[in-house]
Amino acid sequence: MQCWPFAIGNRGCGVTIRTRHTMENNLRKMYFMTFVEVIEIAKSSATKRAIYFRAILLVIALMLISTAAELWGVQFRAEPRKLVDFDGFYIAGQLVWRGAIEKAYHFATMSQLQKSVSGSDNFQPWTYPPQFDLLVAPLALLPLGLAYSVFTIGTLAAYLATLRRIAAENFVPVLILLAPLIVITARCGQNAFLTGTLIGLTCLGLQAGRSLAGLPLGLMIIKPHLAVAFAVYTLVNRRWGTALVAATTVAATSALATVLLGPAVWTAFLDGVTEARVFLEHGLYPLFRMISLYAVVRTFGFSALVATTAQVLVAILALGMVVLASRQLAPRQSLGVAAIATLLISPYAYDYDLLILGIGLGLLLPDLTGLGTERERLALYALILFIGVFSLAQTVISSESTSNKVIGEHMDLSLGGLALVAILVLTWRILRRSPERRAGRIEVCVKRSAYVHANPPPTATLM
Repeated sequence: MQCWPFAIGNRGCGVTIRTRHTMENNLRKMYFMTFVEVIEIAKSSATKRAIYFRAILLVIALMLISTAAELWGVQFRAEPRKLVDFDGFYIAGQLVWRGAIEKAYHFATMSQLQKSVSGSDNFQPWTYPPQFDLLVAPLALLPLGLAYSVFTIGTLAAYLATLRRIAAENFVPVLILLAPLIVITARCGQNAFLTGTLIGLTCLGLQAGRSLAGLPLGLMIIKPHLAVAFAVYTLVNRRWGTALVAATTVAATSALATVLLGPAVWTAFLDGVTEARVFLEHGLYPLFRMISLYAVVRTFGFSALVATTAQVLVAILALGMVVLASRQLAPRQSLGVAAIATLLISPYAYDYDLLILGIGLGLLLPDLTGLGTERERLALYALILFIGVFSLAQTVISSESTSNKVIGEHMDLSLGGLALVAILVLTWRILRRSPERRAGRIEVCVKRSAYVHANPPPTATLM
């Protein structure tokens, strides 16, 4: 009888230990899941969705207002304002009307023009195709601050409308992940809202099987290196109508640019690309804002040749995944993979270009949340936010300390390319569990079996 208290106590101790372990696991899981839930709860709660959306819009609006005020001439600091990307757009537009757009493509002339605008020593090479020269020309007819507001707000509205159509109920979760990148784009007045819109319209058209998907794809000639994966997708899936429309769009816009700007603009453009390649090799770009593996390897101290080799290898890997996705996944999923992979092709890709990643997230988030584990989703969301926050922090730190640096002598660390490769690999790992992939493989096996039965091999005979 004396053993019962011991047995009960022992059992109670075991229950207590198990209970403690359960509580610790639940607490760990609660902390672990908090970040994931903050992102995903916006999909199911209309109230939280509205709160998050308004908060993000408020932050974007404040950034737009402050930047527009600076471009209108309001001085928030005693020193000259920093050059932003939109300054380059505006200068190029002015040169179009002067009939001197060739000057934009040469360092000697463009650097002087940019210095006269901002008073700083910052320089931004102009390497856009002539089609983009035509696009920015009308902006130069407006005052600088108004031109920035019209361009940025207009393209932002188009991007948000396209993203909402693609992401549907996942629109706000995607917007939360993109918030730092949207702030960066709004601050510098870049054209990433426009390119993101064009890629989004391309995806919508390809999903619907419309040949007119080639129109926005062809208009991506303004940044052709960001559309390579979609060109491969179009060819692999034999979307010949789309390919024809895209090629016609490129040819028509090229002819228009030649007529309006003159044939010499193409020679100047190619010269500008050559200069930009030299600048990139010598680390004269802000590599810490780039999201290419080239920038990662280069800022780790390796030579331009090693960095280029690494970039070529990852580009081949990315395009190979687009081909595999086209054959094994549903169209929506393969387009989402293409939207991620297309950012890994060129060494010249910046943080703001990741708004194209937002299009991919809008397409893939239902699968990522349905097939991915909590740890996988946490890693994915953290990687996306890391790129934006890291780039934003590096930009602020760099802008405060540029006076003590010699251009090209010191290269701040770039990590965005590593994060982007990890995002693509992790996304592929999750999508491999997709029922559509298994169904597609079964369908291929059935077709192959039917072909073998219909075309049996010849019977071997003994001589």
